[in-house]
Amino acid sequence: MRLYLLALKPTDSVTGGFLPAARALGCDVTILTDRPEHHLDTAAGVTAEVLRCDVRDARAVIDVIAHHHTPDAVFSNSDHLQAETALAAAYFGLPGKDWRACVTAKNKALTRRRLAAAGVETVRCARLAPDDPAPRDTPFPAVVKPREGVASEDVVLVRNERELATALREIRGRRPGEALVVEEYLPGPLHTLETLGDGRGAPVVLGGFRTTLGPPPYFVEERLDWEPPPAREHVLRALAALGAGFGACHTEYVLTPAGPRIIEINYRVIGDHCDFLLGDLLGVPLFERVLGVHLGAPAGEAGGVGGHATALSLVADRRGTVLAAPGTVEPAPGDRVRLWHRPLRAVGDRITPGNTNRDYLGIVRAIGPDRASVDAAVGAFTAGNRWVVA
Repeated sequence: MRLYLLALKPTDSVTGGFLPAARALGCDVTILTDRPEHHLDTAAGVTAEVLRCDVRDARAVIDVIAHHHTPDAVFSNSDHLQAETALAAAYFGLPGKDWRACVTAKNKALTRRRLAAAGVETVRCARLAPDDPAPRDTPFPAVVKPREGVASEDVVLVRNERELATALREIRGRRPGEALVVEEYLPGPLHTLETLGDGRGAPVVLGGFRTTLGPPPYFVEERLDWEPPPAREHVLRALAALGAGFGACHTEYVLTPAGPRIIEINYRVIGDHCDFLLGDLLGVPLFERVLGVHLGAPAGEAGGVGGHATALSLVADRRGTVLAAPGTVEPAPGDRVRLWHRPLRAVGDRITPGNTNRDYLGIVRAIGPDRASVDAAVGAFTAGNRWVVA
């Protein structure tokens, strides 16, 4: 079987998750990317070939594949390449996502319009083209964000017209030519719903996390704790309205006083090492399951959960140079709490915080029999293994 994997920069999810999963499934892998020099070491580890391709252009993707090996699956885990991947899969008659659902999920303004039109929920939202003025009827407090942003980059809470004008000016200075969204602030606990669909019915609900954010006015995700999803039916209605029922999907939503409201629908597997955490917690080969549906296999059962899981992101809180850092940690056989640490920076790295998920120094993930034991293990690790930035 031949799997074409579309990628931009290398990620841990692809390197440590999807590429080994592809090999376990017996796939020959071809990586299509606009930066092949960044993937050569990654590909060597799983004997994948790497081809240069303008992966942001579905026509280029189709052309490269058509003149290479016959495809059995076309897949991407990149937020930015879902529509292109879906179009290429459809061209070759392969299982894949609806390209329209990919476009709608990626575009936060279109998501709002579609959910309102389907009667799922209504959130006050304005789309601003690059030269549009601030909307006059903004409901404060409000949130400004890029229409197609990721990783909480340039997402900021504003409380009045002056802060709105400042946020628009600063974000546009960093993102010239990009459209923005201004929408009402949605207060309440933040949750996720993780799903996997095979196109044969409603997607399988794998579970969900409760998300802890850093201090406002920013929205940096600092911790995720496994928790039964409190609004699964609402989220499933939203996914159905968008047509997002195939493959992996990571949806973020808030339990507001007026009911659940979608924050965003990320039409790929959850990131920041929570994908590894999810697979370990459920006791299933998650990455193989995700690739499997693109190869025509059923999604399978959700898996059994016994215990608690946490992912803690260690966030840089100051500018400086990394002077000391804990190394990679793997759990030992027989540990009551299985704990991993994945450093994302190294000693000598220069740190310039930007109030986004890109500020992570490392990620600790842990699975144990209950919340108390997990909290104790994570607390002991962070107390004894400090990142020093000065």
